[in-house]
Amino acid sequence: MRERKKRRTRATLIDAAVGLCDRQGYDATTVDQIAHVAEVSPRTFSRYFATKDAIALALIDEVLVHTAVELVRQPRYLPHMEALRRAYVAMAEASKLAPPGALSAQRLLQILRIIVSSPTLRQAAVGYRAGPVDAVVAERMGATVDDRRVKLVAAVWGVVLMTALQDVCRSAVDFGVDDVIAAVEATYAEFAGEIAGVVQPV
Repeated sequence: MRERKKRRTRATLIDAAVGLCDRQGYDATTVDQIAHVAEVSPRTFSRYFATKDAIALALIDEVLVHTAVELVRQPRYLPHMEALRRAYVAMAEASKLAPPGALSAQRLLQILRIIVSSPTLRQAAVGYRAGPVDAVVAERMGATVDDRRVKLVAAVWGVVLMTALQDVCRSAVDFGVDDVIAAVEATYAEFAGEIAGVVQPV
């Protein structure tokens, strides 16, 4: 029962953070505000999250966990970047039909808007943290998460993804999951076109 209560309190704090950050932006949201909406004390907040950034990373990880599941399902013969593209698109598509308790389209869009709203979060989203997606990439490579190749793939994919998200946020105030998917597809196609002629150094 105690563990259930802890999970419920943590989820309530995350939900409060999502609502506030989506309405007023991440940088304008304070720990005290999150605690107030969640009806707990700031001290209780600090038992679950050391800082406001920690709760933001939990939001990013919510997306990454679902993406990692989709990445595991991708055929092993696919190049790693293509597998990532398919996994992220599949995660976004799945959000449109998500059952209760899963990552819904509304929640996904809220998280994406929050990330793009803050330079701090944009940097955190592309920074290497050896998350669940990176663990799957490493396994596909037969490597460990601290392998330089894994970090390189993560860094390049992070830039592609963040470029797409910033584009869709700039082009539309009210965007949906299909808009996000289209932006990711278009950005990836441009990236693939740019590197198509790259040759190995000799």
